Amino acid sequence: MDRPGTVEGRLREAQPHEIFEVIRATIERRHRAHTVELLMADYAVTRLQPVDALPHTRAPLSVHDTAPGRAFGAQEPYAVPDAPAAAVAVHLPVSVRGDRLGVLSVTLPDADGAGPTAQTVGELQACADALAHELVVAGRDTDLFLQARRAERLTLAAEMQWQLLPGRACARPEYTLGAQLEPAYAIFGDSFDWSSSADHLHVTVNNGMGEGIQAALLTNLAVSALRNARRAGLSLSDQAYLADQAVYGQHQGDQYLAALLLRFDLPTGNVEVIDAGSPRIWRVREGAVDLVELEPQMPLGMFEDTVYEPQSFTVLPGDRLLFISDGVYDALSPGGEKYSLRALVRSINETRLLPASQVPRAILQNLLGHRGPGPAADDALVMCLDWTGRPDGGAGA
Repeated sequence: MDRPGTVEGRLREAQPHEIFEVIRATIERRHRAHTVELLMADYAVTRLQPVDALPHTRAPLSVHDTAPGRAFGAQEPYAVPDAPAAAVAVHLPVSVRGDRLGVLSVTLPDADGAGPTAQTVGELQACADALAHELVVAGRDTDLFLQARRAERLTLAAEMQWQLLPGRACARPEYTLGAQLEPAYAIFGDSFDWSSSADHLHVTVNNGMGEGIQAALLTNLAVSALRNARRAGLSLSDQAYLADQAVYGQHQGDQYLAALLLRFDLPTGNVEVIDAGSPRIWRVREGAVDLVELEPQMPLGMFEDTVYEPQSFTVLPGDRLLFISDGVYDALSPGGEKYSLRALVRSINETRLLPASQVPRAILQNLLGHRGPGPAADDALVMCLDWTGRPDGGAGA
């Protein structure tokens, strides 16, 4: 087969809306594939949407009970033989650094019923990996793949929020991250952000007040201010101070934003944190689930010239942190019981064996069962971080 560099070169030379066609043609030529399909995960991560020149001309597939969904969930290739057709379908995850974008499904001839060789699966996975990287870049210049993700129309506020996010998952040797927003197609105030360097990981979890576009504009202002300060190399307290001033300068305290700001030291697991509002942290350590107690400080933009003081704690290898907005832990059951009273810890325990990228969706699904039918009173955010640490890192308590 073409060397990986050759395939990647063809993808780079292609027009953004043509990159899937390049992969399709490459696989059909080399493997005589009957079909090659790209399925994109929708915003709610419940469906796999086929990519067509005109989106939504084919039915979506569930991520839960289909063969492509199995490859998507396990993040491993999955082959399904079709003996009557003398063929085999190979489903391959399309992901970038832990961020699950979708599935590449390839139907190959299989006259002898032996299935694809390990080399063939490896070559196909290399194509899926190359395509994943180009999909991220192509999103700057074409709407084709963003359109394909939509199982329904996004509200304008949701459009603004999803465009603001860094992704839905991220993986490095020291940690894996996953996050999800709900209602996915009508989110307005909740948001998250992260950025890593050689030795640090910055994470923010935001909950802007208000509804609709007003809340989305407030969150966009705060996140942009935090990024501006972070990229200037400022300390965590100065990042919070400058974002606070940006929001206060625009709204004079009439609107403000609750936020958690964290700075992880990757070699040691030491964490600086500023608790500026309602998002909270739950920790799973050695089987025990507990709320990380922090000293609350003023939300960003509530008052002028607020001074923020970072606190600290340490994460250990094997720890799981869950960052959760008030739209989750304050959600009420039909009987008036808060989700955080008992159901949240039960949900955290039930998702203990899931990878970080799948935990937020599962907890939010359990939340729906807790609060019952009908529209949510608030939007909701769950972020999960699994900490591995560095083998030569320090230990803390």
